[in-house]
Amino acid sequence: MSDVVLEGRGLAHSYGSTRVLDAVDVEVRAGEIVAVMGPSGSGKSTLLHLLAGLLRPDAGEVWLAGERLDTLGERRRSERRLAERGFVFQFGDLAPELTVEENVELPLRLTGVRPPTARARAHEMLDRLGIVEHASKRLSEVSGGQAQRAAVARALVHTPPVILADEPTGSLDTTTGELVLEAFVAAAREQGSAVVLVTHELRVASWASRDVLLRDGRIVGGSGRPALDEPLAEVTG
Repeated sequence: MSDVVLEGRGLAHSYGSTRVLDAVDVEVRAGEIVAVMGPSGSGKSTLLHLLAGLLRPDAGEVWLAGERLDTLGERRRSERRLAERGFVFQFGDLAPELTVEENVELPLRLTGVRPPTARARAHEMLDRLGIVEHASKRLSEVSGGQAQRAAVARALVHTPPVILADEPTGSLDTTTGELVLEAFVAAAREQGSAVVLVTHELRVASWASRDVLLRDGRIVGGSGRPALDEPLAEVTG
């Protein structure tokens, strides 16, 4: 398998006196999809935010493509977040003053891509996710599920080497959720992106190369399944 792209070493983080992560080690390789699972309050989202560089760990290290992130200044961390990572937050986190298409274009425009090229790539990604007909609408004019798909399109449009998603299918029906998961699989296979999905759904985790199980801020299990040519069958029960 390819080299490690994203790695957390001995990660610990607290909110006040509450320790939410404790000595967590995790690594993700290029072209790999890792599902992070666990009960509510197990530290899944905090781990994702640490790997994203949105939080600094109280202890431990975060490495991206051979460079340590948690010791960088805010400007450099922001530059690397923009250029090298795509994010899907649980509630989308799109800009309401922009159209769907403008939201998707944003990572491209901020990294200097010319407007016609950014517009064409945004259209292509919106078409892949089945919402290109809503490109000119504002967020107040689309459904929550359509907005979530736009958030996924924004995360993928600049072909980042790392994609991090927090419950990306939580507001979607099964069919639409599978469309989103297919887009993540395509990103991993076609461009070699490392993908980290936080989820509580076994159905979603079944699309991953392997899973990591968190409980009480520690890794307590997970599988070592190799990446497959096709997504795994849905898990029931």
